[in-house]
Amino acid sequence: MSKPYTSYNPWFLLPFVIWVIAGAVLLFSAGDVAIFRFINQHHSPFLDIMMYYSTMLGEGMFIALVLLVLLGKSGLRNWWYFTAALLSAVLPSLITQLIKRSMDAPRPLKFFGEVDWIHLLPHWPRHMEHSFPSGHTCGAFAFFTFLAILLPPRYRSWGIILFVLAALVAYSRIYLAVHFMRDVYVGSLLGTGFTLLVIALMNRYQKLFFKK
Repeated sequence: MSKPYTSYNPWFLLPFVIWVIAGAVLLFSAGDVAIFRFINQHHSPFLDIMMYYSTMLGEGMFIALVLLVLLGKSGLRNWWYFTAALLSAVLPSLITQLIKRSMDAPRPLKFFGEVDWIHLLPHWPRHMEHSFPSGHTCGAFAFFTFLAILLPPRYRSWGIILFVLAALVAYSRIYLAVHFMRDVYVGSLLGTGFTLLVIALMNRYQKLFFKK
């Protein structure tokens, strides 16, 4: 049994690099408050529904379910995939939670004091604490980076779709008034960065999982 095909998929990583550069420029030029107000205030009934379901792509239960389903594929039914998937899902999220608890940054509702102009969905949880960084965004970027790396050559172009889905989660967190731009920006860096590190280490030591 051989290791699953992996590649540093340019269809995902190039848009990610553009996001990293553009996000940094946007943060320094516009600032968190202006970005939050722009995204949160441009709402509609359609976007309410779209963002509500989009944000679920970054939830642990969804990510774990997809990774377990993929374990059923013959080429992925091995300890290399299981270990890589587990580390890619758990390590970035663990680091994110540690930073959250140490920083204890206020979420938009606490920062602004629940002012009337903030757009909120009915029955949406009113989160106040542990804003930085965004756990959903970190989880989504870690997950979709991992999937993009596993895409076989003829499907590598689907990496752009996976990037859009990850970015959609980041956007939804601001739209839903639970995070600022800096939260999702750093969350995306942690998710993608640690997943790339995991894959690099797993490829380097693959012989431990496929002994002849």
